[in-house]
Formats: sequence, C-alpha cells, structure tokens
Amino acid sequence: MTEDRGAREAFLASKRHELRTPINAIIGYSEMLLEDAEDAEDRDRVSDLKKILQAGRSLLRKVNDFLDPELFESGEVDLSDMEAFGERIHLELRNDTNTVIGYSEMLIDEAGGDEEESISDLSRIRDSATRIVELIGGIIGSAEVMSGAVDFDAASHSVTEIEGAAATLQHLDAPGVESDPGRILVVDDNEMNRDILTRRLQRQGHTVGLASNGREALDQLHEEQFDLVLLDILMPELDGFQVLERMKADHKLRNVPVIVLSALDNLESIVRCIEMGADDYVSKPFHAVVLRARVSASLEKKRLRDREQEYLRELAIEREKSESLLLNVLPAPIAERLKRGERTIADQFTEVTILFSDVVGFTAMSSRITPAQLVDRLGDIFQRFDAVAADCGVEKIKTIGDAYFAVAGVPEAKPDHAERVVELALGMRRALRRYNSRADDSLEIRIGINTGPVVAGVIGTAKFAYDLWGDAVNVASRMESTGVPGRTQVSPSTYAKLREKYEFESRGEIEVKGKGKMQTYLLVE
Repeated sequence: MTEDRGAREAFLASKRHELRTPINAIIGYSEMLLEDAEDAEDRDRVSDLKKILQAGRSLLRKVNDFLDPELFESGEVDLSDMEAFGERIHLELRNDTNTVIGYSEMLIDEAGGDEEESISDLSRIRDSATRIVELIGGIIGSAEVMSGAVDFDAASHSVTEIEGAAATLQHLDAPGVESDPGRILVVDDNEMNRDILTRRLQRQGHTVGLASNGREALDQLHEEQFDLVLLDILMPELDGFQVLERMKADHKLRNVPVIVLSALDNLESIVRCIEMGADDYVSKPFHAVVLRARVSASLEKKRLRDREQEYLRELAIEREKSESLLLNVLPAPIAERLKRGERTIADQFTEVTILFSDVVGFTAMSSRITPAQLVDRLGDIFQRFDAVAADCGVEKIKTIGDAYFAVAGVPEAKPDHAERVVELALGMRRALRRYNSRADDSLEIRIGINTGPVVAGVIGTAKFAYDLWGDAVNVASRMESTGVPGRTQVSPSTYAKLREKYEFESRGEIEVKGKGKMQTYLLVE
C-alpha cells in the first residue's frame, strides 16, 4: 500500500508540472497583450484580456492548491479514488479554462487583418487552455492505475530524477534594481516559453539567444559570450541540473550567472539548484515584475563581478611590473628575501670573482654628441653587456657612468665563478665589436678582474641597491683603472685559479694604489 501511495503521489506531481507549463503560456501572453492594449488605450480589449489573465492566475492557484504534495502526505486528499479526484479537478478548473478559451476566441474573431501578431498570441492562449483540458482528462483516465494499467514508476521517473534540496523564494511586488541591457541565453524545450521570455526580455532592451535543450545551450555558451542564462530543468538531451553541473565545472563558464526557471517548485529542487551554483530560482508561471527584478539583480552582480575581475587583472599586471622593476634592481633571490620581510640583508662570501670595465674614449666622445645620442649609445652597449652577463650567469651590480660592475658567486655561491667572469669579459669584447660594426665606431673597453672575499647586501629603504664591499672590490677596480685599453687585466688570485684553463701573459709588476707593487696578467684572446 505504501508503494502504491508513493507512486500515485509521484504521478500527480508530474501532472502538476505538466499543467503549469500551459498556464505559464496563458499568463505570459495575456500579460504582454494587456500591456499593448493599455498602451493603445483599447478599453474593450483591456477588459477582455484582464479576464483571461485573471482566469490564468486562478488556474495557477487552483493547480497549486489541489495538487499540493503536502495535502497528499497529510491525507487531506484521498488518493484511493483517482477517478473522483480527477473529476474534482475538472470541475474546479472548468470555469477558468472556458473563460480563457471563450474570450481568446472572441478576440481572435474581432482582430483585424493587420493584427497577425496579436492573433498568433491569442491562438497560443486558446491552445494552451485546450491543452489543460486534455491534461485534466488524463488525470481522470488515470483511474486505471488502480488496476495496474499505468506504470507509476515510469510516469514518475523524470520527477524523481530531478529532485534535490532548499527554501522557496518569495515573489517580489516591486520592480527591483534596473540594470543595463545584457546578452541573455534562454534555455527551454517549450517553444511558447522561449517565445514569451524572448519578447519579455527584448522589451527590456536585452539581446536574447535561444537553446531548446541542454546540449545546444552548452554549445552556444562556448561559442558566444552571455551575461546571464535562464535555464529550464526538464529538457531532452541534457536537463537543467546537468547543464548547471557542467557550467560550474568549466573554468570559462563557471562565472556566468544562472537563473533557473522551472514549473517544478518543490523545495528539494530549489535547494539543489542553489547548492549546485544557480544564482536564483523562479517558479513558472513567473510574474513579469519578479522576472524583471531577478534578471536585473543578476546582471548587476555579473557586472560587479566582471569589474572586480578586471581590477584584479590590472592589479596583477601592476604587480608584474613591480616585480620586473625589482628584479632589474636586485638579484631574484634577494628580491624574494625582501618580499618575505627581511629587513637587513648582508652576507659574507669567502670567494667570488669581480669584474669592472670602462669604455675607453667614451667621455671624450660625449662632448661631441647630444645628450640623447649619448644615452642611446650607452644604453645600446650596456644592453648587449647585460645579455652576455645573463648567458654567463654573472650578476650585474650596477653601472657608473660608462663603467660596468659585475660579479659571479653572489648572491648564490658558484664554484666556477672565475670562469664565468672571464667568459663575460670575452663576450663583452665580442659584443662591443658588433656594436662598432653597426654604429661605425671604434670604441674599446678596458677590463679588470679580481678574485677574493666580499660582503654583499642591500642598502636603502626607498630605493634599494644591492652592493659589494671589501678589499677584493677595490683591487678589481684597480685592475681596470691600471689596465690596457682593449685588454683584460687580472689579479694574481684570479690568475692562480684560471692559469690551467686560459692563456695569460705576464705584464710584470705595476703600482696599485693602496697595494704597492703587484704582479698582474693580461688575458690572451
């Protein structure tokens, strides 16, 4: 007995859903026709259309009341005699359906030849009322269920598939928030529902796309950009739940707002849609004011979300620019330490190799060219040196006028620091020769290299600078200043590390400020 009762309830729930679809058409088309008649100040037509609209709303109330699942569960409605139950519904709905059919046919007869659109809408209203009569007859005929002639499980299959879980959304009495027009995709397998929604939305200035099933809707969403989706639940191909699930799993579509429009108004279906990511749920037949308010609110939220995403993108771009500028000033590991909050960065390195270079004759040349030409030429040369330094894994510390200061072995120790710096020196000479060839110049560079211990750290708070300190830095600078134009001079410490790998020639002892006499060597290229 319990199984029979459950089957009857499921069967009647499906009939409730079926009845609400043509009622939705009656209310929707009559509302639009009434608006047009009021605009045209056609009093007779306004009066007749109001009667159709009132009858449609009465049908909706009665269907909701008589087929309320709570009445079945409480026992207020006796399901043991389905034939009697069907006859009761027929009697209760007969007057309203007759009103709709009678007035719609009368208005069709009175319509002129230039009112094709009105005649078409009135025909849809009449046909919807006729469809209600047919559905009521189906409920009466279901008395055969008592003898097992109807497969309840099959009849209720679609209903049980779409049940989910939450709370009923109240109808609004105010128009709500107005928003700018948007691109809206209407997804519904019922042609009249699509037509009513399209015309309603277009009257509000929106651009409308149409899909008759879930698969078609997903295809359109991937091909075109929409601001909002109005989604039915019961559809072929893919139902509304499946469409919603796939949209929320798709990175491209997950932020497109969805309002579910369905004749299914049970609590579980509403909650299930909201939990799956729907922004709103509106029961059919919908009130035009409610739909307008919900659409406007969803579009406004979409625009605010889009604006937020745009701000985040702009913020990310600015962050990337800041990161890039920081990395132009500081080595990447040092920049990371600063971002982690370290305030004092100072490290000691037992052995690194340092290079200083100077463009010979550039100062004299600067007096013969414009400042813009000077900056342009020096920038070209240093860009070439930077590229070579990056290839060799050598850290540029800074430039001072036309001098170039670089080191290998900081901020991370490298066992081959001396080889890297010598390769940088050789690469800088090749880069300058290419520059001279392009610019028709004959510039030379003087390079000095030294190996030894240093302290490296960051100075400054508003303007950061990564620098080196120690006697090894001073010696490297002296190797450059006392060197030979067009050659690379190295100190004894550098020579000792590389004499087995590169060819050097002894320059003999030279006077080095602060060091006295020092044996130095010139790299043979």
